[in-house]
This record gives sequence, C-alpha cells and structure tokens, in this order.
Amino acid sequence: MYNRFCSICGAKTNSSVPEGDTRERAICMSCGTIHYENPKLVVGCIVEQDEHILLCRRSINPQIGKWTLPAGYLENNESAADGAIRETFEESGAEVELLGPYRLFDLPTISQFYLLFRARLLACPFSPTTESSEVQLFRWADIPWDHIAFQVITTTLRHYMADAANGRRFCFTNHVIQL
Repeated sequence: MYNRFCSICGAKTNSSVPEGDTRERAICMSCGTIHYENPKLVVGCIVEQDEHILLCRRSINPQIGKWTLPAGYLENNESAADGAIRETFEESGAEVELLGPYRLFDLPTISQFYLLFRARLLACPFSPTTESSEVQLFRWADIPWDHIAFQVITTTLRHYMADAANGRRFCFTNHVIQL
C-alpha cells in the first residue's frame, strides 16, 4: 500500500524502486518527491495499583466495546514517555507517573511497534473519556480475557502477570509478534 497522491504537490504517485534503493516507494510523477512509509509507534501504560490493573473499554473503533490498556499513537514532536502519559490521560482521565519501560513489541505484519511503560496512579479519580466508555481497576482473576481488544494487549498482560508472580516487574524486553 502506498500514497496515491503526493503530500507536497497533490499530483499522482507511482510505485517503483528509486535509484539506489531496494524497496518500492510512492514517487510523485510531477515533483519527484519520494514518500517513505514507516511503522507507527503505539505508546501506553500498564497502570497498577494495589495489585489491580487499569483497563479501558474502547468507545472508538477499532475493537469498540473491548477492553485495553490505555495506549495510542505517538504524535510528532513528542517523546515516547510524554506520549504514554498523554494517551493514558486521554483514555482514562488518570494522571500517572512512569516507573520505566516494560515491553517493546514489534508487529511487522501491521507495521507497528508497541512501547508500554509501567506506571503508578498519581491521583484518583479516573473516569470514562471520549475514547473509553468505562475505566476500571481489575484484579488479575477478574480481567475480562475474552474481551481484550488486541492480541498484543493480551500478551502484555500475560507477560506482566507472569513477571509479577516471579518478582520481575522491572524487566524490559523486546518481543516480535507475528499476527
């Protein structure tokens, strides 16, 4: 999939391999601009309080009505940490303090990376927002596993639960997930 129109001049693009490159790119047929498409970075938080995990029920697509960790796309001119704090607030109304990075998931089949941070709740209350119809702290035993929005979130929660059981909450690792 490539950009069909140039973001510089608006002319049509054509997909071809630029000289000196090895991959097809969208190239403007008018001004010659090469448009590179790069993976998206999703940032978010695992907010734990008193052995409960903060989850948000999505009120937007994709996966409307399903539960997820507060996370979303990193914006331009924003650090990953700032983006994770912003996304957590946008989705849950929760103010958090980051405790450190927890997991980096590489999802090459959908051109995304997920960088999830451990965080602690600074202030209650949290509440639904325009992006979440419900926000709730869940005990491990009560997590709605059959209603989690994305495979990467299920994987994150299972890793976190296993790490917590083994006293390894501060362990940062990278995983590749093939969807």
